Amino acid sequence: MNPINKFTSQGLVNLLGSTRKARIMSASAIFLAVCAFGAAGVAPLAPDAADLPVKSVSTALELPNISAQIGALQQQESTEKYVHEERIRAGDTLATLMTRLGVEDDAAETFIKKDKVAKGVMQLKTGKRVQAQTDENGNLVWLRATVVDSQDTPVKNILVSRKGDGFTASEEAAKLERRVEMHARTINSSSLYAATDASNDGAKLPDSVVRQIVEMFSTNIDFRSDLKRGDHFNVVYETFWQDGEFIRAGRILAGEFTNRGVTYQSVWFEDPASNQGGGYYSFDGKSLKKAFLKSPLEFSRISSGFSMRVHPISGNWKAHKGIDFAAATGTPIRASGDGVVDFAGSQGGYGNLVVLKHWSNYTTAYAHMSRFAPGIKKGSKVSQGDVIGYVGSTGWSTGAHLHYEFRVGGEARDPNKLNVQAQAPLTAAELSRFKMVSGDMMHRFALLRPTNANASSLAAK
Repeated sequence: MNPINKFTSQGLVNLLGSTRKARIMSASAIFLAVCAFGAAGVAPLAPDAADLPVKSVSTALELPNISAQIGALQQQESTEKYVHEERIRAGDTLATLMTRLGVEDDAAETFIKKDKVAKGVMQLKTGKRVQAQTDENGNLVWLRATVVDSQDTPVKNILVSRKGDGFTASEEAAKLERRVEMHARTINSSSLYAATDASNDGAKLPDSVVRQIVEMFSTNIDFRSDLKRGDHFNVVYETFWQDGEFIRAGRILAGEFTNRGVTYQSVWFEDPASNQGGGYYSFDGKSLKKAFLKSPLEFSRISSGFSMRVHPISGNWKAHKGIDFAAATGTPIRASGDGVVDFAGSQGGYGNLVVLKHWSNYTTAYAHMSRFAPGIKKGSKVSQGDVIGYVGSTGWSTGAHLHYEFRVGGEARDPNKLNVQAQAPLTAAELSRFKMVSGDMMHRFALLRPTNANASSLAAK
């Protein structure tokens, strides 16, 4: 055996030990030592932080100009404007209204009292809205209000504005935004009005819409006795708004009422290509309009019929070619049917007279009016029931009353003895346009109907 190999083997045995346990422990120690030396060999030699060079950097910072900032804030505050809104209260004076609006401006108050346009603010009705903008000292910047007519419909807007050291006042016609609303209701009691109160959609139907529902379906439904729990109705109607404020409800555009399993429907149609007014139709295009109103006045009595009589002024025996309705001065006069104003003015013994031209050769005349309703002039379109004037005693009249004539081909006829169709049937062209309108309303009804609705359908008549 080679002496070197023998020595080496013997040395390794002595180094590791002679027992198995000793050899395992010795081998582990050698392995860890090798790892430590290897780690030391690959670790970077970082410089001591104390030996790194140190450099000081200094920069002069400019402090903000506090005085300038305070001045800018004060300038901003001095130009701030404040907008206030108030409602007219019973017993309000201009002074109390201006105080609630935060206006402390004697010059503005004096201007409003004296200017013929601005003083309209002092004639506003209780509950109407007034807006004003002031500066921080209460000086008026502008004031805005809306004047309404007897029907509570906005007529004009008044604007008072500061201009230099003085003020200017201007007015413009009120511009209303038209919206279309649709609602569904279920009868949970015997009252229609209870069903029109605020429901899941949070909206209460206006009373004028409820009245139209009753009028629209009253020929088919007795709303005092026919309603039952579970009846359902859908309604689409127009509303008018100004500056985000509800002003009034308009006409029902379509209605659908399911009573005891039978559904009645009605849709408003007004042909833009026609001079005649609109009307309600079934969904197959048949007119639902009733005959001409029996009386142009809601509450009145006939004081003289269509017959021979002694004229109250001349004393002569002659034909009375109309019907006289006794009523107090100022009683509203309604159009007995859709039509166009053919005449509005003074005419001899008739006094203040309105003549309406209806379809075909029918016309109606309304005499002795105290005054005309706003907007009534030659060429104006009116719908059945619209107010066209007010009872008076102008012309050859011995007292307040309405003289009403129904004319066929220009000749006065007794309306009580005529069987008159209220409206001409739709032409082929009108029917085509009608189908577009009715199709839109049918789609709206489909959206409103309960998913489990399975009622039969019958057009209202």
